[in-house]
Amino acid sequence: MNDSFTKKQILLALSCAMAFGAMSNVAMAQANSTDKSGYLVDQRNVVARSGTNLCWRTGYWTPALAIAECDPDLVRTAAKVADPEKKPLAAAPAPTVKPAAQRVKLDADTLFKFNKADLSPAGRAALDEFVAKSKDIKPEVIMAVGHADRFGSETYNQALSEKRAAAVKTYLVGNGIDANRVQTEGRGETQPITKEGECLGAKSAKVIACLQPDRRVEIEVVGTRQSN
Repeated sequence: MNDSFTKKQILLALSCAMAFGAMSNVAMAQANSTDKSGYLVDQRNVVARSGTNLCWRTGYWTPALAIAECDPDLVRTAAKVADPEKKPLAAAPAPTVKPAAQRVKLDADTLFKFNKADLSPAGRAALDEFVAKSKDIKPEVIMAVGHADRFGSETYNQALSEKRAAAVKTYLVGNGIDANRVQTEGRGETQPITKEGECLGAKSAKVIACLQPDRRVEIEVVGTRQSN
């Protein structure tokens, strides 16, 4: 009698384990089915993360490729833009609202002095021009991404790129942009614009000038544009 009862217990436990495993496989398959083409992934299709637990984005990343596990705020914003609140039937027709995106690359040497993260007067002027050109867009998200050249250690360049992106955010917020809508990220020296084999040699004025395109801050505005 006891042996029979034990066998039933074993069979029940095996059945539960198989059912749990099947559900886990389904959940994993659903997680892995998310389009992660905007991010670096490993062989398991798991997004690679930095030492500060930030998802690594590819050079092809745009807010349209954001996924919930890495950029939940961007995903919520995209859903809001795609499914706006319905207007009362009695209300007058609203102006046409179209999703809009604007991306600019600002020369870091214009924004900051070499190897610095404090905005220069020319840098403030460049950001003022950027804000002026974006006035017809109601921003939902503004991404500021800092980049550095290859001189210096990876850790130093990562920190420098983050400080520069943060300085841009501080200036934009000081000019009336909601701080909650501005996100920053630093990518250090990982995404150079110069090609491999260019700008060879030790640090010199000539090589520093050659690497200038790699020192940059990219700003992207995603929001709605009113059109008449």
